[in-house]
Amino acid sequence: MFATLLGALPRPPLDDRASPLALTEAAVRAQEAAGLEPITDGGVGDAGRPVVAWARTAGLTSRTVKQAVVGPYTASREPAADRGARTADRGARTADRAAQTLALASALNAELRDLAAAGCPLIEIHEPAAVWIGGDPAERALFREAHLRLLDGLTGTHLSLAVTGGNADTTGIETLLAAPYSSLAVDLIAGPDNWRLVVATPGDRGIVCGALSPAPGSDDGPEILLWAAAYAASTGGRGPDRVGLATASSLAALLWDAAVAKLGQLGEAVRIAGLPPDQRLQAVDPRAIDARSAALGRLEPRPTAPRPRPPEQT
Repeated sequence: MFATLLGALPRPPLDDRASPLALTEAAVRAQEAAGLEPITDGGVGDAGRPVVAWARTAGLTSRTVKQAVVGPYTASREPAADRGARTADRGARTADRAAQTLALASALNAELRDLAAAGCPLIEIHEPAAVWIGGDPAERALFREAHLRLLDGLTGTHLSLAVTGGNADTTGIETLLAAPYSSLAVDLIAGPDNWRLVVATPGDRGIVCGALSPAPGSDDGPEILLWAAAYAASTGGRGPDRVGLATASSLAALLWDAAVAKLGQLGEAVRIAGLPPDQRLQAVDPRAIDARSAALGRLEPRPTAPRPRPPEQT
């Protein structure tokens, strides 16, 4: 089991003149200290092309580094504020967006090939706009076609699809995993119904549980995280080796210290998950043991003391 970041970190508290390399290094060190792997650049040091960003980050650590890329379906959509603002030319705009989406998919395919050729071991495609697809057959078809183009001919790297920001269960696993993704990362905080996607995902695919809330002041104890990981591992005979824990989405809106604390909680949950069962039990809130025993292993009931006998009547 592993822990990783889904989305971005806030800007590290460095001088305004700090270089992109220095910002990236601060993000890397925070993830290392928390015990996360694979590591990302945290979205804090814009390096342009994905292959350049990955190479810069990989040069800062001996740990596995993944590269996050915004997928073509999300990249081609209008800003949320513009959706529905114009309806007269809706059909034309839909056709234009479909063409743009497929063109982006083809262009991004070349970027992903460059990443794979450079040795990037894990590429994470972020598609938050997938939560808007629902049962629309045209949008489902567009998503499938775009991702088949995006992944066409790619080998030698682990390809993961990440869906954050809401529920995408009505989109259907047959749409989301139409392309040959090796794993699916889902937001289980803003999209609790995404558990249906976890259950529907074949057991030979990995699951990354986005179960750590990005909200300030949330309950970030290990109990819920351990339960999420264990439940995902139990689906489809997946097993813990194909399961990871992650932030549910970006932490960029938090203060730096708050974001770093959440990374620490995430790493601590994975550390506890790797302990022997008896030590795992000792590391969590006792009140959670019975309700979440699936996350902790079999709980042996404590022996009960014999009840005192009433005094004999004379």
